[in-house]
Amino acid sequence: QVHLVESGGGSAQAGGTLRLSCAASGYIPHDYCVGWFRQAPGKKREWVTTTTNFGRTYVTDSVKGRFTASLDIAKNTLSLEMIRLKPEDTAMYYCAADSAAFVRGDNCYTSADVYGYWGQGTQVTVSS
Repeated sequence: QVHLVESGGGSAQAGGTLRLSCAASGYIPHDYCVGWFRQAPGKKREWVTTTTNFGRTYVTDSVKGRFTASLDIAKNTLSLEMIRLKPEDTAMYYCAADSAAFVRGDNCYTSADVYGYWGQGTQVTVSS
């Protein structure tokens, strides 16, 4: 079992910066993916970033150049730094992890259905 706890988030003005963290505890398997998903009211949960345990990160196009994910293996913590925030970034942000999401070749599945472990979510609100 993997337990994920998000922190950070909150409110920001458009153009501002927020930082999220996801702390993992429990059994951490070899070769896994950990990532961020978000869900705005009335919309489907969408993939934002994924990072393999080797540190390779993938980012969805809508946040490329603005969001940076980093994995601290020693602390079992995944961070997400979000700069130049936009109102459309407003959503509940979830941390997710699973070894089933890891793809040979240091890649990750981006479908939320593949991830079996989820945090409780943290709200990000960006005002214009």
